[in-house]
Amino acid sequence: MKKRLFISIFYLVISSPLLFAQENTEEIERKIEVLAEEIERIKIGEALVTADKSQLGFGPAASKIYRTERGVSIGGYGEVVYFNYASEKDDGSDGGKIDMSDALRAIIYVGYKFNSKWLLNTEFEFEHGSSGASGSVSAEFVHLEYTHSPAFNMRFGLLLLPVGLVNEMHEPTVYIGANRPDVEKYIMPSTWRENGFGIYGNTKLLSYRAYIVNGLKGEKFASKGLRGGRQKGSKALTEHFALTGRVDFTPRPGLILGGSFYAGNSGNGLLNGSKKLGVSTNILEGHIDIRRSGFWISLLAAQAKIGDVTGLNQALGLTGNKSVGETLNGFYLQAGYDLLHRSGYGEKSLMPYMRYEKVNTQASVPSGYNLDPSKNMSSMTLGVAYSPEPRIVFKADYKNANNKAGTGLDQTSLQVGYVF
Repeated sequence: MKKRLFISIFYLVISSPLLFAQENTEEIERKIEVLAEEIERIKIGEALVTADKSQLGFGPAASKIYRTERGVSIGGYGEVVYFNYASEKDDGSDGGKIDMSDALRAIIYVGYKFNSKWLLNTEFEFEHGSSGASGSVSAEFVHLEYTHSPAFNMRFGLLLLPVGLVNEMHEPTVYIGANRPDVEKYIMPSTWRENGFGIYGNTKLLSYRAYIVNGLKGEKFASKGLRGGRQKGSKALTEHFALTGRVDFTPRPGLILGGSFYAGNSGNGLLNGSKKLGVSTNILEGHIDIRRSGFWISLLAAQAKIGDVTGLNQALGLTGNKSVGETLNGFYLQAGYDLLHRSGYGEKSLMPYMRYEKVNTQASVPSGYNLDPSKNMSSMTLGVAYSPEPRIVFKADYKNANNKAGTGLDQTSLQVGYVF
């Protein structure tokens, strides 16, 4: 870009006598204005970078800083949703939920490239259209990066954990469905971020990320899963650290085979009487993602193992079927096909899709506690997504939700989303 600017200035200087002799004042002013705009774009830094390519574990908008030559990069995404709930649960009892619309997320990414080696990448999230009682403003990630080479780089700060298919790639244009998968809410609690540092890199066939982060807060675990244990970088208790990482293998374009893990203690000062609890937390996940010839197919399976659950239940006063699960597991299979893939409609997309999912947040509990059948869930989602261009998406789907207690509640969801 700097070379292009130099050529433009050089051309303007050597051609100025001809400009004054052959062109009117308006034409001269127009060319000066074009040159001024070029200078301004270089000063801003992000200029012509478009949110059209995912890189280094991030969605298209979050990746813009990696394609910026120097200075500031600005991007973002957002989604507004509408939920229509069935009036009755599967067992005929009252559904108990009122239909709702929600300005669910409005995100701003701000990046800054200091030089060829150091950059800052940040994501700030406004949830539920407000910072009041029903909404929040949060930092999703804020980290410095040292970019040494494609195969070895470093990150420091508030990090997105590299687990699953959605936690890092959570922009609405790059995942199937109006809602994120339940497996990646309750077992891998997306959006999941913690304070820490680590390394990442990629070669032609392999990519990896490995971080050391603060541990989860075990006293917030519940029978419905691990989601409450996220510390989100806010005065995070760090008596325990955890190791998390992933490896993805790409043998050919459009095919990813990979897996991720999380291992660490989640006690963080929690006591059962006078005994300090460790609450070991181990999560393993494997995935396949295929995107080829208009097809998009993903399969993911995950399992979590929690230690010291009897002591944890006692410390939290949980009895009966309210136990935290010793084992949590789940999987989903989803598939879609772009009906406009071979059409003449350019970048437009029309993709019917489906997702089948099973999640059990109490696959096993300690002796002396009971299983809650409502925590053994399955669902089938059918929907369609339309993109008038790759950075905008409209989704509509219907979810048939079931559980072993017969209290599943079906819902219809509509979403409009964008990235920039």
